[in-house]
Amino acid sequence: QVQLVESGGGLAQPGGSLRLSCAASGRIFSTYAMGWFRQAPGKEREFVAAITWSGGSTYYANSVKGRFTISRDNAKNTVLLQMNSLKPEDTAVYYCAASRRNNIVVVTQYDYWGQGTQVTVSS
Repeated sequence: QVQLVESGGGLAQPGGSLRLSCAASGRIFSTYAMGWFRQAPGKEREFVAAITWSGGSTYYANSVKGRFTISRDNAKNTVLLQMNSLKPEDTAVYYCAASRRNNIVVVTQYDYWGQGTQVTVSS
């Protein structure tokens, strides 16, 4: 069992930055791939970024590539999402998730989810 708690959301201006953090419980955190997803009102949950258990590989949605960076610290049971050059279309609830499956860019491959944190980008 893995419990996930996100933090760091809030209001940012277009072009600004936010850093999301996901704290995981359990001593087996390092065996899970981790992902960030987001869901805007009236839309389906979509993939944002993912990182393998070792941190050796990362994956990004085309819409955030070059602006967002995912990282993890297995010693601290934490995964981060640094979001730069934010746009109004980045507004959504952002979710952290954990997976032991293979295709970690797909929402259905994740077994554990956090409660989400709101990110609003507006002037």
